[in-house]
Amino acid sequence: MKKFLLMALLFISAVPVLAQEREETGHPTAPYNFIGLQGGVQNTFNNEFNNWKTFTPTASFSIGRWFTPVIGARLHLNGAWSKSGVNYLLADDGHYNYNYVTPTADVLVNLCTLFGKKDWYPVNLIFVGGLGANYAFENYYRSEEKALGSTMLYADNDNRWAFNGKVGLMLDIPICKWLSFNLEGDLNARYVGKSAVFNDDILQFVGQAGLTFKFGYKKAKPAPEPVVAEVEPVYSTRIDTIWYDDVQYKDKFDGQKTEWKVYYDLRGSDFPEAAKELKEACDFAKKYEGVKMNVVGYADKGTGNPKINMEYSKLRAEKAVKALKDAGIDGSLISMDYKGDTVQPFADNDKNRVVIITAQGTEKTKEKVVTKKFRTKEVRERVN
Repeated sequence: MKKFLLMALLFISAVPVLAQEREETGHPTAPYNFIGLQGGVQNTFNNEFNNWKTFTPTASFSIGRWFTPVIGARLHLNGAWSKSGVNYLLADDGHYNYNYVTPTADVLVNLCTLFGKKDWYPVNLIFVGGLGANYAFENYYRSEEKALGSTMLYADNDNRWAFNGKVGLMLDIPICKWLSFNLEGDLNARYVGKSAVFNDDILQFVGQAGLTFKFGYKKAKPAPEPVVAEVEPVYSTRIDTIWYDDVQYKDKFDGQKTEWKVYYDLRGSDFPEAAKELKEACDFAKKYEGVKMNVVGYADKGTGNPKINMEYSKLRAEKAVKALKDAGIDGSLISMDYKGDTVQPFADNDKNRVVIITAQGTEKTKEKVVTKKFRTKEVRERVN
């Protein structure tokens, strides 16, 4: 018993030395509280009886806390039924039942986080070491050869307290933040003294499976904002050159020139009032500036004689001028001439019975003039 306690204390004292810096994984870790429920079997070893016949059910309840990802502690209560027996007169013929409870204070050490580099693993191997007591009561002898409930010579009928030491291993598998599944095997060393003859240390093995309910996680504190030391600002100044387009518009005068031809029948001289040429000439005089119009009358050489043809060309020109004036064109803008048959503008004889109106003027427009210019700008900027 003393050797067992000494080894447990040495292992627990070495835990802080073995701890190392671990990587944060983002999973919820210690500190937190927990409650555990377990069930399984136990066997109290006895050198005087067939141990295969002494397996009985057992159950445990625990409450504790993990202080860090490596170290935890719990108050553990295990108990139920137990069996032991004696080899009576060298015959394996008798055993006795009794109830027991074993309260212990346990230290838990997560070997995965202790020797690993992370603070959370999907499967954890946990060392269990504890000290406590064992209380055995309601001893009752049973024999296959004697009547049920008879008194046994070597059975201890008194209730008994005894010191208890424990070492074990637990395999813990987290299911979620609030729950994990575990398998635990413990070896208890206790001084029970059930037999009046054989008062030896008795070893008890307990194997259980159960669930651990976790609660009381500490809320994570937000990371503090970094403190930035105030630095006196330093500025520099530079001169930037900025190029741009300077746009100006100036008056532009474009010369325009056009002419209209009005044809006549044989011996005809009247200017047709509905002629489109008359409307176009009026529109030209209104649109342009400095308009000058020249009206020239002609006659064809293939008919009549030069004297008659001269008269026809004159009449045609005069009537065309009158039509232009009647349409609203200032007469000072119009000049007139007539050529008779001395000039034939067209090779086709009949087309030379014609009045040709020539107009020219100036259109005022705006011309876009773009000039590249620049300006300077002082720019002040921080350099630290």
